[in-house]
Amino acid sequence: MELSIRYRLFDLVKYFLKLGAIGFGGPVALVAHMHRDLVEQRNWISEEEYKEGLSLAQLAPGPLAAQLAIYIGFIHFGLIGATLVGFAFIMPSFLMVLALGYLYVVYDGIGWIQAVFYGVGATVMAIIAVSAYKLSIKSLGKNKIYWIIAFLLAINTFITEKESSWLLLAAGGLSWWLSKKRGHTQVLNGIQTLFLFWQQTVQVQENEKLTTIGLFFLKAGAFVFGSGLAIVPFLYGSVVNEYHWLNDQQFLDAVAVAMITPGPVVITVGFIGYLTAGWMGAVVASLATFLPCYLFTVLPAPYFKKYGKKAGIKEFVEGVTAGAIGAIIGAVVVLGKRQFTDFPSIVLALLVLIILIRFKKIPEPVLILLGAGVGLVLKLLFPDL
Repeated sequence: MELSIRYRLFDLVKYFLKLGAIGFGGPVALVAHMHRDLVEQRNWISEEEYKEGLSLAQLAPGPLAAQLAIYIGFIHFGLIGATLVGFAFIMPSFLMVLALGYLYVVYDGIGWIQAVFYGVGATVMAIIAVSAYKLSIKSLGKNKIYWIIAFLLAINTFITEKESSWLLLAAGGLSWWLSKKRGHTQVLNGIQTLFLFWQQTVQVQENEKLTTIGLFFLKAGAFVFGSGLAIVPFLYGSVVNEYHWLNDQQFLDAVAVAMITPGPVVITVGFIGYLTAGWMGAVVASLATFLPCYLFTVLPAPYFKKYGKKAGIKEFVEGVTAGAIGAIIGAVVVLGKRQFTDFPSIVLALLVLIILIRFKKIPEPVLILLGAGVGLVLKLLFPDL
């Protein structure tokens, strides 16, 4: 049963502007807010429309919460609704990240800002580790094929310290193929094929050169499945190791900035873009990253009811998701290897891990702010850290 339109486009844009400005907790919390506010309380969209939007957001590449917001804007107001809602949802966090990028550049040489990010870096590593664990358990479940794909992509990320978009596509194809052939021989052959594909991909990556920030982040935006954390290993390999736009600490700081601001975690690209090429770099990086998210939502939206539930499509996307989770796990190891250079940072990360496991309802931004405070105290007491 379809609902009559009980609200104006202005009302929807205003709602997402507010959610983008105060919505903390990552994609799971944000999509839960949308369901509570728009389905249960305001009755603006139906339960069926919400589930369809959530399914599309999970199937297509792009940050989950941003895609669901764009789909909700599309439901009753078409392209103009999707466009305005998307901008409204992303703009508050983008402006905050831009301001933080400015302060970061201006005060980079001052001791207190370095002390803050010393504590923040260790805290973020613990948060990413727990998030990677939760994503693995939730998305991979008991499916051995998905766990094997995730393991292989984790090893690839750890060895090469970069993420391969081609390997993610290969993981999706392998998942689809093995869904048709469950025999042990076919599984082993599929893994062997993925390994051979990995060897070729590593060779290609060595010579791959992206010429502009826009093209690089356009590519990055096309391979963010489900969680914004999936973009972390993809960005790390190129931003830090290949192009040397940022160093390891700056990259961790960029991830931290995204986590202490509301809205999608993927907005870290704005901070990276600012450190790389000023405010225009931030604009180009953000627009290029979110353009695939927008297109992968509005283009298939009219046809999703008919084709979105086909088994082959789901198997392909779930394979890509498993590969992305493996890449996140590999990135956690790579980043941790560089972050934990002294005993206090290891202790701080372990304490945050314990808190996250013991007290599950503590918001992540609160932990990051506490980590910043601990960093200040440690640098004050031990200046040589």
